[in-house]
Amino acid sequence: MSIRFFKIDTTTTILIPFFPEGIKAGFPSPATDYLEEAIDLNKELIKNPSSTFLGKATGDSMIDEGIDEGDVLVIDKSLPFENNKKILVYLEGGFTVKKLSIQKGKMYLVPGNPNFKPILINADVTLWGVVTYIIKKC
Repeated sequence: MSIRFFKIDTTTTILIPFFPEGIKAGFPSPATDYLEEAIDLNKELIKNPSSTFLGKATGDSMIDEGIDEGDVLVIDKSLPFENNKKILVYLEGGFTVKKLSIQKGKMYLVPGNPNFKPILINADVTLWGVVTYIIKKC
């Protein structure tokens, strides 16, 4: 899986109607006939603007982890790298997203597709950022 990067302009505010109570997948609720709240996606998705960027996923190495071709990933470089987090790394001349696995003092990059093998992290790998959100197109 590779990533195509995009800049983020967090100086703008675009308020979008928001259902704070959630949206039921069953019977509609008469209380949600009118929207009274709004949400700014910059404030909701981007906690650290100076260290956050977007990337569009290509490839299929993370499909079992919920990342599909064309998904937009919100990536924060300021967050710590923790076990089982999806992370962006620079490896073999390119960027890729994998799940971090820490086992017995060793760190591995684990794909979300059985057709790919885990990668032992060594000096040739640069940990770049933590995936905080996955934005999907329906």
